[in-house]
Amino acid sequence: MEQFDAVIIGAGAAGLFCAAQAGQAGCRVLVLDNGKKPGRKILMSGGGRCNFTNLYVEPAAYLSENPHFCKSALARYTQWDFIELVGKHGIAWHEKTLGQLFCDDSAQQIVDMLMAECEKGSVTLRLRTEVLSIERDDNGYTLQLNGAEVKTPKLVIATGGLSMPGLGATPFGYKVAEQFGLNVLPTRAGLVPFTLHKPLLEQLQTLSGVAVPSVVTAENGVTFRENILFTHRGLSGPAVLQISSYWQPGEWVSVNLLPDTDLSAFLNAQREAHPNQSLKNTLAMLLPKRLVECLQELKQIPDATLKQLNGRQQQALEETLQNWRVQPNGTEGYRTAEVTLGGVDTHALSSRTMEARNVPGLYFIGEVVDVTGWLGGYNFQWAWASAWACAQALAESRR
Repeated sequence: MEQFDAVIIGAGAAGLFCAAQAGQAGCRVLVLDNGKKPGRKILMSGGGRCNFTNLYVEPAAYLSENPHFCKSALARYTQWDFIELVGKHGIAWHEKTLGQLFCDDSAQQIVDMLMAECEKGSVTLRLRTEVLSIERDDNGYTLQLNGAEVKTPKLVIATGGLSMPGLGATPFGYKVAEQFGLNVLPTRAGLVPFTLHKPLLEQLQTLSGVAVPSVVTAENGVTFRENILFTHRGLSGPAVLQISSYWQPGEWVSVNLLPDTDLSAFLNAQREAHPNQSLKNTLAMLLPKRLVECLQELKQIPDATLKQLNGRQQQALEETLQNWRVQPNGTEGYRTAEVTLGGVDTHALSSRTMEARNVPGLYFIGEVVDVTGWLGGYNFQWAWASAWACAQALAESRR
């Protein structure tokens, strides 16, 4: 039977980073994963370029039943710390919109960096390994693996959530939490496209691929300003993915398709200059032509010239374009969701160490925990920060 100072289940962002940090602090660490290769979700993130953190990380960008929980870890291991590590490994990066940082080259560089850091900490990694059972006694944890038995005083669960089952996501981490008496909050897909009810979907079908800079508002008043994208299944794009984390089934969202335009002043000025110009062609100066044509077919935009447009019609038009109310049918679910909302209840964990309060030696880090960030590198930063906090605790316990 093999013995390790710490066993980490999950070779994703949080698991690998925690292993590297703990290993370099002198712990003998084993990482287990059921997949063929480490960092599978990292590799496909950010369109293959890994949006590894965000310049504007702050606790307000995270959803949790316990909103204060993330503050300690995020303050102790910041985006600047991770950017410094990326720099040490010579990885070139660039900022996209809203502080989002991506590799210039490929997400593989982040995985390679994590593997190099693990090597530096003499971490043992075992892939294609199934954890069949976990038992706990006064000496710690005994794990039955396919073909082996491992003992450790410290067990770290970094198995992620349910999003993207195609990459090996399973409810394993939640089951471990429940086995040891921790509360697991209901989970649902987050950062995920909306599907639409059939009549509206059929009417908007011709718009598939059209993107519009918009402001999207949820029923609870949360607002995001970015592109929305019409798809053959419904609505996507950054603004929709963001708002999906704040949306509940049955609720409406409102979309302002012209957030920077005083539509009334624009139409009045155009009417004065070109009274005989069609409303359709006028609006095509502000919005994609296909969208204007589609809205006209739906009788949302009058088939009229500017001088024929009366005050009541103009008011209705402003409401349509700047407060378009949509009731999604649902979301595309875990299959395309970037994250999982809910998970291991943070009230059961120490925010300083990530250890279960009532189960000594059991830790939960990363997405398996009920902390979910916005789109744009926030969830990776939670992975790094929670992993770092846990690794410090593992190192301290050896002293």
